[in-house]
Amino acid sequence: MEDVQNRQAEVAMPIDCVGVRNMRLPIKVSQRKGPPQHSVATVELGVELPAAFKGTRMSRFVEALENWNEDLSYSGMKRLLEDILHRLQARKAQIIFAFPFFIRRISPVSGASGLQGYACRLTGELNDGQPGYESVMFLLEISAPVMTVCPCSKAISDEGAHSQRADVRIALRLKGFSWLEEFIDIAEQAASSPTYPLLKREDEKFVTEHAFANPRFVEDVVRDVAGRLERHPQVTWFRVEAESHESIHAHNAYARIERHCKA
Repeated sequence: MEDVQNRQAEVAMPIDCVGVRNMRLPIKVSQRKGPPQHSVATVELGVELPAAFKGTRMSRFVEALENWNEDLSYSGMKRLLEDILHRLQARKAQIIFAFPFFIRRISPVSGASGLQGYACRLTGELNDGQPGYESVMFLLEISAPVMTVCPCSKAISDEGAHSQRADVRIALRLKGFSWLEEFIDIAEQAASSPTYPLLKREDEKFVTEHAFANPRFVEDVVRDVAGRLERHPQVTWFRVEAESHESIHAHNAYARIERHCKA
């Protein structure tokens, strides 16, 4: 049968990335304590398409993913990228895994526990011998829910201060292995308080008082996280953003820092 994708393109223009997305796949993710954690990822696979070709072979992406049965790790991702390059006869491949990662959080007073979910995303790119590029690049992204108390509101109010839930989003390039939990801890420690899936009344009292004793602007949060990431031995580049879902405004407050780390 004719390979229509191999026909010459009517418009001879290279395509940066073409492939499949929104595939669902059960995965296993390494965690700091215990065996790998089972999760479900939404997956996107793509390759660069030269100007001369009309299309790529979409079925080969699915075949590559069906043939892959490793834990979600840098080495496993690299082997999947290499397989996609080989199957698609491409020079550049990209994979994105978006998945929830869960940590069991213990309430600070009662000891009640519950699972807290964190949105994670791992992107891998492999370039086959293209000058000016690293061979393999990985980008890890994590979003952690936290709580912030406004220092200004606390300073000017006779009673209380406004507080709200916020998100700390971290994007990282790493030169070696690190646990997801390390960066989740960094995000939570920079806020007025972490959030908890399950709180009893004695826990609510503790969390509220702890947060009000530690008011933080979004500027404070991103500076704290950035300082910790700059000192992390495995981080080569990072972007951190804090976004506060303001309780007394109809808008959000945010701050962002992006840095390359010294070798």
